[in-house]
Amino acid sequence: VSAERPRSVESTVRDAKDSRGSRRSGPTADYTLQPQDVLKIFIFQHEDLNKQMEAVRVSEEYSISLPLVNSVSLRGKTAREAEQLIRDAYDKDFLVNPQVSVHVAKYSERSVNVIGQVGKPDRVPFPQEKGLTIIEAIALAGGQTRLADLKKVKLTRKQPNGETEVQEIDVDALMKRGGRDAIQLQKDDVIFVPERIL
Repeated sequence: VSAERPRSVESTVRDAKDSRGSRRSGPTADYTLQPQDVLKIFIFQHEDLNKQMEAVRVSEEYSISLPLVNSVSLRGKTAREAEQLIRDAYDKDFLVNPQVSVHVAKYSERSVNVIGQVGKPDRVPFPQEKGLTIIEAIALAGGQTRLADLKKVKLTRKQPNGETEVQEIDVDALMKRGGRDAIQLQKDDVIFVPERIL
């Protein structure tokens, strides 16, 4: 009986991308805004305001400061959802039915650290305007080595309250399911791929 060859992280990522196809309706359609993103906000026929909103940076608290309306919280929001929040803020007291568009002029730099039994242990940057799964991060770090134990991958994440959380993840099981429901990473996560105990 021939042993089944272990599946590589890279082929799982390729297959997952092929099955996703191109459902996205534009690069920022489902991108969740992040601290340090720079937004260009445009309100139709309000040049005086537009001049002040050509480069609006999202704060570490996920808020932006705008003329007249002050602070708007964008935590967990996409650019499309931000347009609605900004429209509502100006519509309340200042403008009648404002037409608002929001574009990400510059994405914040985000990366994770992948160490241990991978081809190129290093910091792995997030693709712009997209998330990054644990399987994709391992693939971008050169894939697993022959000695890697993908059943016991450790994910270390700093929580907002400053505490560190460590999770053990069975990446091998995620790959067998074709990479669906793979863990989405956050900025500065650390992924450690241990060595198999022979």
